[in-house]
Amino acid sequence: MDLVGACRAFVSVSEHGGFTVGAAAARMSQPVASRRVAALEEHLGEPLFERMSRRPVLTPFGRDMLPAARQLVQAADVLLHEAEAAKGKPWRLAVPGLCPTASLARLIAEAREHGITLDLRIAGPARRRELIHSQLVRAALLAVPGDEATWSVPLGLAGARDPGARRIYIETLRVGRTSPGPARRIWIQPEDDVPHIRDPLTRLRDAVGLRPAQLTAATGLTAAAAEVLCTGDLLLCSPAQAEELGLHWRPVGEITLGRGFALVAAAGGNPQHIEARLGKAIGRCLGAVTGAGGAGVTAA
Repeated sequence: MDLVGACRAFVSVSEHGGFTVGAAAARMSQPVASRRVAALEEHLGEPLFERMSRRPVLTPFGRDMLPAARQLVQAADVLLHEAEAAKGKPWRLAVPGLCPTASLARLIAEAREHGITLDLRIAGPARRRELIHSQLVRAALLAVPGDEATWSVPLGLAGARDPGARRIYIETLRVGRTSPGPARRIWIQPEDDVPHIRDPLTRLRDAVGLRPAQLTAATGLTAAAAEVLCTGDLLLCSPAQAEELGLHWRPVGEITLGRGFALVAAAGGNPQHIEARLGKAIGRCLGAVTGAGGAGVTAA
């Protein structure tokens, strides 16, 4: 039985003094109101109205039940109001700074089609975690290792000149005694300055004999890209970023690297409805290659 609907019919009929007027006030038909009141009486085990009068008159039991029924209806109305307000509340989401403006705009537009108002906060990996922990956002796209990722983006090295090979081996950057010019560097942009990307690169740098300064964390993508365009340096980036910057991208020869992202909600919340509805749009923002039938899941 719809207890709230039955109580709504009961309260409205009692307040308006008739089933026809009460049903109309409660936005239901008279037969529906009659059935709901009868169902409520059966559920409670006592009649609520006298059946001998032409107008509905409350029984003593009905008078006793009316205040509680009215409270239940009012509480249900408050709940519905709060639900509508919550659905209209902006969904604050922290996203990486590498997402193109056009892709973010399309994400916001697509969210509106699903009745979701997104309020995006652009931040680096560490700051996004801080925003989640402090509950300043409802969810964030966190940088995670590949085995924890919902969206994965392949990473490689990009330079101003075509390397003339299908892969770039980091060992080829090793500086010999007779090597002309300065040592070529690999620039890591802030989004990739995270342990699961930086540490394997650091170990590989040491294993192949590069100098410590040949692996450098940049303060920003623009500064790193400028260095690459002016020198023989290389930028660790995705294929989409390389294309945007006009650089020649190749995968790393010795290891496979990739960005991993997962949507995490604050305070134990559940972001699954956002992921289900906007997964592909989020993947496009991140530069992930969408798998068949997936929501932007790829292998790095």
